[in-house]
Amino acid sequence: MTDRKKNVNRCFWANPKNPLYIKYHDEEWGRPVHDDRQLLEQLILESFQAGLSWECVLNKREAFREAFDGFDRDAILSYDEKKIDELMACSGIIRNRAKIKSAISNTVVFKTIQEEFGSFDSYLSCFCPKHPIMDHTSTTSAISDTLSADLRKRGMKFVGSTTIHAFLQSIGVFNSHQPDCFLYHKNSDHDRAD
Repeated sequence: MTDRKKNVNRCFWANPKNPLYIKYHDEEWGRPVHDDRQLLEQLILESFQAGLSWECVLNKREAFREAFDGFDRDAILSYDEKKIDELMACSGIIRNRAKIKSAISNTVVFKTIQEEFGSFDSYLSCFCPKHPIMDHTSTTSAISDTLSADLRKRGMKFVGSTTIHAFLQSIGVFNSHQPDCFLYHKNSDHDRAD
């Protein structure tokens, strides 16, 4: 956190005692993401959040990056039972076998979507508007309902509407900063198509 940002208003959930959370809030959350590797990382991390807090996942993100080979798609596609056992033994990540296995199977679906649409980002553009939607109160939306249903139909797991809505907030489809947050209007200037 820079000195000039110490006394600014932020969203209520950004724990001021956690520098990682403040940095994430100020520099990442709600900004448009189009890079498929970053989209895969965010999607996997959001699926691990199911039933937990984002702060818990964020605190473990670097350990996740190391354990999941930088979220390299092809590396994840090669994971076998031995690798799953290694991940289950990794104390730095959330050790939930069902979520670990779904991260692998979801990556298979992710690749299939990339092959069908050219990129996962192009697939998302079929569901998401070009301009961010200003909404700081919802935990689901018509977009997250539809996208979640399509992903589940394609075989993804741990991608319910609430999880997908949080994913869409994180990648800038929704500008969900609260009206008194210093970033409330700032991110609305960035189009998803940037």
